[in-house]
Amino acid sequence: MIRVLRGDGPPLRIGHRGAAALAPENTLRSFDVAIACGVDLVEFDVLALGDGTLVLAHSADLAEPESDLPTLDEALAHLGGHPRVGLHLDLKTEGREQAIVAALRHHGAAGRTLVTSYDPVSLRRLGDLEPDVRLGLSYPLDRWGVARRRVLAPAALGALAAMRASLPRRIGPRLARAGATVASLQYMVVTRAVVERCHALGAAVFAWTVDDPRIAARLARAGVDGIITNDPRLFRGDLTT
Repeated sequence: MIRVLRGDGPPLRIGHRGAAALAPENTLRSFDVAIACGVDLVEFDVLALGDGTLVLAHSADLAEPESDLPTLDEALAHLGGHPRVGLHLDLKTEGREQAIVAALRHHGAAGRTLVTSYDPVSLRRLGDLEPDVRLGLSYPLDRWGVARRRVLAPAALGALAAMRASLPRRIGPRLARAGATVASLQYMVVTRAVVERCHALGAAVFAWTVDDPRIAARLARAGVDGIITNDPRLFRGDLTT
């Protein structure tokens, strides 16, 4: 199975949608840029079109023409040429677990893949179908578009503060419900306490989406196991100091 705990080394380097700050997100080109930057895992979003085709895209409100979207099969075939790089598949659709597993098996990628989702039921189904796939529970559901905003409204800040305070005692049952061994957390809810709780449960913590080196360094000191960034050049420095 893919390694998710950092052990004694630095956090795992994860390219968000490939290298979204350097190339069009969720594209094969973006993957290549991320890999050239030395990432340990490439993260990408997968959803189903109306005809059931699995493609790389973040939401059903597609900004790109459908003809320009790589399919999951195309992405897995492309990444098959880079066997040292782990795959982080962020699932944006429900009810397609069997098709996801079939694609991963076809490309021999199940053992090198982490699948994350906000939906614990979907993760459970995936785990039942393919035990070699790692499962990660994403939290929280980003209703306010926190990951895309530099300045947050007071309501969003208050909600995040409440989540951050309560998460160490709530993360265990949430992970258990999903059968997950990774907590994929928006970086603003990550604390040393939640990292320690996850580690006590044998679970890893990945933090998203981090583009500020100072924040990355703070998270590394807090013990997170993976840092997800739009710009993998972030990892050129030593985040542990």
